[in-house]
Amino acid sequence: MNTNRQLPSLIIVDDDPLILDSLRLALTDSFDVHLAENRKQAIQLLRDLGTTPQLALVDLGLPPTPHRPTEGFRLIAELLAHSPDIKIIVLSGQDEDSNARHARTLGATDFIAKPCSPESIKTQLRSALLIQQTEQEQYSADIDLLGIVGQSPPIQAMRNQIQLYAPTPFPVLIEGESGSGKELVAAALQRLNQKSNAPFLIFNCAAISPNLLASTLFGHAKGAYTGATQAQSGFFEDAGDGILFLDEIGELPPDLQANLLRVLENGEFQRVGETITRKSRARIIAATNRDLRQEVRAGSFRTDLYHRLSVFTIHVPPLRELGADKLLLLNYFLDFYAGQINRAKFELSTPARQLWEDYPFPGNIRELRNITIRLITKYPGLTISMEQLSAELDLPQTAPHEIDTDPIAVAREMLLQT
Repeated sequence: MNTNRQLPSLIIVDDDPLILDSLRLALTDSFDVHLAENRKQAIQLLRDLGTTPQLALVDLGLPPTPHRPTEGFRLIAELLAHSPDIKIIVLSGQDEDSNARHARTLGATDFIAKPCSPESIKTQLRSALLIQQTEQEQYSADIDLLGIVGQSPPIQAMRNQIQLYAPTPFPVLIEGESGSGKELVAAALQRLNQKSNAPFLIFNCAAISPNLLASTLFGHAKGAYTGATQAQSGFFEDAGDGILFLDEIGELPPDLQANLLRVLENGEFQRVGETITRKSRARIIAATNRDLRQEVRAGSFRTDLYHRLSVFTIHVPPLRELGADKLLLLNYFLDFYAGQINRAKFELSTPARQLWEDYPFPGNIRELRNITIRLITKYPGLTISMEQLSAELDLPQTAPHEIDTDPIAVAREMLLQT
């Protein structure tokens, strides 16, 4: 073995010591191998290693339930949460198609059924490594394509989900707080979709009067109601075989939830005032700032509709969880709006920069963008002090003599409390 070259790192998780030892012997000439016998041991290994492994080879049947895939599925999710860039290949005797599909849905790159030759495993691992290297080389281009700014682990994980789900025809539920950028995720899904030239229609369920929702979504026949002087198609028809983005889906009334469920189940719907059954080919992407699971428990949102909408779920993280991405977003909007309004860019003083990093931005990216616009309008070409920045932030009221020392501490306290 050539010890002068740096081998790609690989973590292998299997509860059979004989399999672990065999894989280590077979793969150690090509990979820097690390072994674990269960999920907790694997997570601890990740934490102990100086750098995160590039690859993972994971069995589904792990203790304490070795005859069920539960622990393996959980480990896939935890590995990706820990390191969104890691490439996971499942190597398992539980090779039912449903297990393979679910493993890929969770983010596994591929599924290999046991038994399998070492050379086949090497081939799959090298293929996954090549994909990883290509993604890293195209990182900047991917940011532009997706329209999503950020390098923090939550944003990278979300970006990976978008790339995984976009080519499929299934519904996607986008969850996140107001202002977190859910519409950007929907747009990114559309751009990466195989039918990217097909229509992409946006319908805000909270923006239409409840008595007009049905006709706007499904269309209506002539004379269906007062003022319906001619037949009209709705969003489902107009979307064709493209994407219909239903924003604020949690605002949909119960009777329309039943109609939407029918469309998701078999593609069928009727215009208001018609008995003719029509077919929709549109892919549904929905978004909400509500906790739909809580809405289901409260009885205000249908359980069956929730499960239909959430075939894939993407959580858009709040800005307070994104660390240094706050500064990346500041620079992004600063560059953009400075060019748009022809103003010189401002700078933040060191205390102001610290306050910016500590502030939780309860209004998320929308709030950050608006603050940036205000600052570049008021202080073009200047260095902004902490006092000037504090005046633009939604901080608790502070006595004037405390403003020099308290805002950073207050922001940190707000961050801890969120």
